[in-house]
Amino acid sequence: MTGSDRDQASNRLSHWMTTQIGSDVTVADLDAVSAGARRFNALFTANTANSSTRFALTMIPTASIQLLDIADEASVRQLAESAGVPVPHIHHVCTDESVLGGPFFISIAVDGETVPRRVLRLIAEHDRLGSQITQQIGTALAQLHSVPESQAPRSLLPNTGFAPIAHAISQVEEGLQQLLTPSPVFSFCARWLERNAPTEPTEQTIVHSDVRNGNIIVGTDGLRAILDWEGSRIGDRIEDLSWTTQRMWRFREDHLPVGGFGTIDDLRSAYIDHGGEWDDDRFRWWRVLLTVRWGLGMAGQSRAHLDGSFRSIVMSASARRMAELEFDALQLLR
Repeated sequence: MTGSDRDQASNRLSHWMTTQIGSDVTVADLDAVSAGARRFNALFTANTANSSTRFALTMIPTASIQLLDIADEASVRQLAESAGVPVPHIHHVCTDESVLGGPFFISIAVDGETVPRRVLRLIAEHDRLGSQITQQIGTALAQLHSVPESQAPRSLLPNTGFAPIAHAISQVEEGLQQLLTPSPVFSFCARWLERNAPTEPTEQTIVHSDVRNGNIIVGTDGLRAILDWEGSRIGDRIEDLSWTTQRMWRFREDHLPVGGFGTIDDLRSAYIDHGGEWDDDRFRWWRVLLTVRWGLGMAGQSRAHLDGSFRSIVMSASARRMAELEFDALQLLR
């Protein structure tokens, strides 16, 4: 963001917040942050006559990459917060793209570490912190999954008409068909997933779908917030738990499968202690499914850059991770 772009965005945001609050607001120190390949994120200070508050801005730059309507994403975060899940409190939501160039919401800025390697360094410096954060994640997911499905925005329901397991398998098949270069490994895994598919869950819940090292804010006191709720949907609760263990989020700390800082035992015990239901076979199946789906997703992000639908150097480099995901899937299948 250039200086003139920053000034223009600050002025527009100042005017918009003034109309929302009903008193003069001046936006200062607007600073884009590098977090997120898909969305624009920035921190800023909102000054009024009586206060100075640090906020975080999240904006979708183009509707073509929007996974969930921004108002519905805000609603899910508010539901999660009411259930006890640590999330940055949302203060404002704007669906008018003319204000900043895309829909956005504004939440309170939460201090702490978010960059995965910094998270791991912080944890290494404090005994038992990794175990504590793992248990807090298990607790938070149990709290999220306790929210009745009926309270969730209807847009979270899949529009395919498939139940979660069938929907996940169909996504893998679709991803395989769209590959620019075939993947014998993922094709093999797809057959395994079909043969070993668990029964559909008897009860569906809100799932975040992307709780991992990189989407959390932590400090010396543990987990402070869970970020990035744009992939939220109604589905199988075990999907959320399995995603935390992807090897990609461990950053070489493979002896600790949950984010490179925690054990599955700690995750499981905290989840069950706070009312969650756990199934080991279903957990393993989802670990394989999500590994394959993420590998296919990496290929899809690169394809979006190549075909011009969303130009991004970060997205274009994604396909290089496919080989890692193929290896990870085979490791899970032994």
